[in-house]
Amino acid sequence: MITELPSLDALPRQNASQVKNKWGEVVRLVHQQGSVAVTNHSTVEMVLLDAATYRRLEDAIQALKQREQAALDALNQRFDARLAQLQQAGTAQNVDSLFKAQGKLGSRPKAGDAF
Repeated sequence: MITELPSLDALPRQNASQVKNKWGEVVRLVHQQGSVAVTNHSTVEMVLLDAATYRRLEDAIQALKQREQAALDALNQRFDARLAQLQQAGTAQNVDSLFKAQGKLGSRPKAGDAF
């Protein structure tokens, strides 16, 4: 898995003419460095990656998607469990009585050493 992607500014650069005219040198540079930024009028327009780097990127993206899906599945299960609790018999009456109480307790709370 890729732990860090190099900054676009840190990549070795080749202008489009060099890529066109000296393809073999560009390929060697990509194999040595892992990637090369291709420029046109000093602006980076694309990045050439070697196949191994591309595969590592694919694997990293797939792992992130799996983690994301697992987190969504867990949230979905928690939601379903809470919804099932709310749909149990008597829940509506309990909620209604809670709202009618307006925050008042039916009796004094029992707490402390004597309880």
